[in-house]
Amino acid sequence: MSGSVGGLDTPLETSTRVDDIADRLITAIAVGEYLPGSRLPSERDLAASLQVGRMTVRAAISRLVGQGLLRTQRGRGGGSFVNELPASAASSSRPAVHRVLGSRWEVLKDTSEAIAHLQGAVCRAAAENRTASDAALLEQSLEAFRRAASGLESQQADEQLHLAICAAAHNLTLSTLLLDLEARVSISAPRHPWGDAEGMRQMEQRALLDHEKLVSAIIGGRPAEAGDLGRMHARIDLELLEDALHRSGPEDIALNEQAKQKQDGN
Repeated sequence: MSGSVGGLDTPLETSTRVDDIADRLITAIAVGEYLPGSRLPSERDLAASLQVGRMTVRAAISRLVGQGLLRTQRGRGGGSFVNELPASAASSSRPAVHRVLGSRWEVLKDTSEAIAHLQGAVCRAAAENRTASDAALLEQSLEAFRRAASGLESQQADEQLHLAICAAAHNLTLSTLLLDLEARVSISAPRHPWGDAEGMRQMEQRALLDHEKLVSAIIGGRPAEAGDLGRMHARIDLELLEDALHRSGPEDIALNEQAKQKQDGN
């Protein structure tokens, strides 16, 4: 598989822009960037982050609503929300996941490796520069992650903990570079992938162990240990994407297409 030089913001040559954006939104849901119950950014914000027009985003969202992946809600507090779907529904997303991840895999892999090294540097800086107030916020954020319910709440607590680590580093350049790279490797949402329901709780428990060791090393002022832990912890995202790509393989896609054809024929 070969990645395009332009990365995720470059559409496939054989796709229309609506096809490509729809595929990216489907993939973002499949890998857990958007979890059930979460609200997508506004059409304006999505258009800006995906570098397309609002009408393209609107058409892609409409397609996902038609497929049952999203629901729209009008009025105050409205928007587009991810539906809770049965595990069997995941098979219908596999062709889109394979197109998005497979065509851009080398870019995703390369950027994820850079993210791991940068996160290690940020964590090392946090261990060197943290203040007493930073340490208190890190402990508070860790406890919030520990108490969070599985899924969306846990994902949001994880985001706050990592932002607290960036703040403790007291190095705006490093933190900005890290956040910018994470946005580049995102399929659609500026969030870490959270996987599917089947392996989510196991991943969260692994992340908690990593977080506990990492926060201990930062507060304890152990830069080398914090750097190593941060670098290894960042690899979870790539592992989740690898798993999604593996499960979207041609064999699974062929079986899914056969099942669809058989259903259409009945």
